[in-house]
Amino acid sequence: MGLIWQDNDMTVAPDISAYEMQQLQQGQWFHSLPAHVQQQLLSHAKIKHLTAQQYLFYRNDAFDGLYCVLEGALRINSHNEQGKEALLAVIEPCNWFGEIALIDGLPRTHDAVAEKPSKLLWIPPAALEQMLQDNPLCWRYMAQLSTQKIRFTFASLEENALFPAFKRLVSRLIVIAEGYGELSQNSRRVLNLPQEQLASMLAISRQTTNQILKQLEMQQLIRVDYREVEILDLAGLKQLNQKI
Repeated sequence: MGLIWQDNDMTVAPDISAYEMQQLQQGQWFHSLPAHVQQQLLSHAKIKHLTAQQYLFYRNDAFDGLYCVLEGALRINSHNEQGKEALLAVIEPCNWFGEIALIDGLPRTHDAVAEKPSKLLWIPPAALEQMLQDNPLCWRYMAQLSTQKIRFTFASLEENALFPAFKRLVSRLIVIAEGYGELSQNSRRVLNLPQEQLASMLAISRQTTNQILKQLEMQQLIRVDYREVEILDLAGLKQLNQKI
């Protein structure tokens, strides 16, 4: 299978650097797995590279495995008949995804496309099915991965129904900086998030998004650059979010 090195008795898939292994361990879901389950996942893992704007899969595609972003970023989105995009999430390093179609056996729910050149860890379907057959308890871990996303979805629905645009935007910046709850140790400082994508995620206009970002920038909480937002004061953002 092309395994090339071991670290602390952990067999590692090809082309995974020590830094990327550290990133994997920062993710709460992977870090919480028993060592033997981590071992099983990594021993069957392969690497996929995507170019910018390359699709990993489309809505209604058949299940093709479980993924984790090692480098780059992927958009999870859908489009209507007029081509308008509905952006659900931007997935960055150490986030796992693709488990929903594994659990229910139905097609993919949305498109997944690389925002920029990206490197993915890929667990093929046959390897997952064998692991789950040999150790049915692993279904619980897959369910835990899925429930993280369900909790985020419910929170987003509540925010969209109850909160003004300013609070929704501040809250979403915090969530993305913390890897949608996945980052167990460090938050992200730079978010790969163009303003039009942020506006799409929150269902608000780009003009409103720009105005709110400028207000946050004036308070020295963030810095807005081309196609990205830098978090200057995450603690300050959290304090502001509690007040509004």
